[in-house]
Amino acid sequence: MNEFGFKAKDASVAELGLKNVGAAYWNLSPAELVEEAIMLGDGTLTDTGALSVDTGEFTGRSPKDKYTVCDSITENAVWWGDVNFKFDPVQFDNLYNRVVAYLNGREVYVRDAFACADPEFRIGIRVVTEYAWQNLFANNLFIRPTQEEILKADKRDWAILAVPGFMADPEIDGTRQHNFTIINFTRKIILIGGSAYTGELKKGIFTVLNFILPHQKNVLSMHCSANAGKNGDTAIFFGLSGTGKTTLSADPRRDLIGDDEHGWSPYSIFNFEGGCYAKCVNLSAEKEPQIFNAIKFGAMVENVEFQDGTSTVDFNNISKTENTRAAYPIDFIDNAKQPSVGAPPKNIFFLTCDANGVLPPISRLTTAQAMYHFISGYTAKVAGTEVGITEPQLTFSACFGKAFLPLHPTKYAELLGKKLNEDPSIRVWLVNTGWSGGSYGLGKRMHLPHTRAMISAALDGELDQVNFETLPVFGLQFPVSCPGVPADILNPRNTWADKSAYDNKAQQLASAFVKHFAQYADSASPEILSAAPSVEVNA
Repeated sequence: MNEFGFKAKDASVAELGLKNVGAAYWNLSPAELVEEAIMLGDGTLTDTGALSVDTGEFTGRSPKDKYTVCDSITENAVWWGDVNFKFDPVQFDNLYNRVVAYLNGREVYVRDAFACADPEFRIGIRVVTEYAWQNLFANNLFIRPTQEEILKADKRDWAILAVPGFMADPEIDGTRQHNFTIINFTRKIILIGGSAYTGELKKGIFTVLNFILPHQKNVLSMHCSANAGKNGDTAIFFGLSGTGKTTLSADPRRDLIGDDEHGWSPYSIFNFEGGCYAKCVNLSAEKEPQIFNAIKFGAMVENVEFQDGTSTVDFNNISKTENTRAAYPIDFIDNAKQPSVGAPPKNIFFLTCDANGVLPPISRLTTAQAMYHFISGYTAKVAGTEVGITEPQLTFSACFGKAFLPLHPTKYAELLGKKLNEDPSIRVWLVNTGWSGGSYGLGKRMHLPHTRAMISAALDGELDQVNFETLPVFGLQFPVSCPGVPADILNPRNTWADKSAYDNKAQQLASAFVKHFAQYADSASPEILSAAPSVEVNA
């Protein structure tokens, strides 16, 4: 076996059982990986220099095919159920050996990386991929070590083995179908096969950190973006994919800490990653200049189409998927904060894509409401972020990231509540980036410049100077005016031509909230339960 590239003297893929691969290429530069991908016919260059690739069959995550090995570490700690599926340790070992055998004689690409920008909580990751462009993704999304740090990386904390070409046999391997992502906390390995969608790599590590940090370090792990003002004030933005975390945190007036995954320690907000994985459907230089300009050489775009006869990406073309993506290092954003660490937050934004058109574009939450809406995690899954989603679907995702929570949601909610109670000056806002003037199909998606203006007003303290009114049913406090925003859109009921239709839809949504929250009601305090919306009961 030949191992080439830059690595620690004693580091070897043999430690992962890969003793018979044809060759292992370690820590290749982005330019080398791009050259490999093009030479092998796996990608092409766009006119801005980014590498364009297709992920094939899967253009989004496949949550039903993500498993956790059930063993002495996880059996009594993991929240088993509809997002955490058990996988037998012996079956894992057998499947792992079959993947290793598949790689015999094949070339692999190896990368040393880190997760967690705060050194106190940092973990080392060794990423082994079948394709060069997957390794470019790992370079862009994880934290890049220095050459000195690579030379010291004899061993790894965690490993990812991502092999899209291997197809599982459910009857032999115990999977649901041919693709799989399996996390083994004892062996500290994430095994991915049958899918080339790169989001499985980053969300696999996110799930690992969602177990390690709250369970072992008492740090709140969060599905959020974060940025910091010139005075050091940090803001965090919770939300599922498609709600605007990446877009709204990319603010030219503020330094970007990160766009998707963070930890909240007693003294810091820190990024888990070293890059951004931005949705780029309908991307334009006018609407989102920072993201648009980051798609250059070294960046990667997935599942996009080109304008006819050119190498210019047509970001409006979603014939492959609405989940077109761009992956780039965080320092491709001009105002990225380095290192990606900030102070504890002054403002927290819960981003929800309300496809019902019921919630205000912005409202201020009490601590009780903050806890209620955090546990609820209401939004709509937007097209493309998961397999089979073609239009917005109402969903409740605990802590705005249920799919990535190995622990029970109350664990994360308790940590958030503790932090809010320790600092009552933290302001929490619920921001609807979804529909206004009607539900999906009737109303229109919230105008992005208006959302930006409302968030800026909250960050600058301008909303502290205006009056608020209470939205019936939900009890949410919304401002009656906001700089740069038409006053008539701040009260969602006023945007509906048919007010009785709005009232009916508000009751339907309130009922959905109450029904969903019932599973957590026994463990919720009376204060949290008091924040539930009011549902009319018919005789």
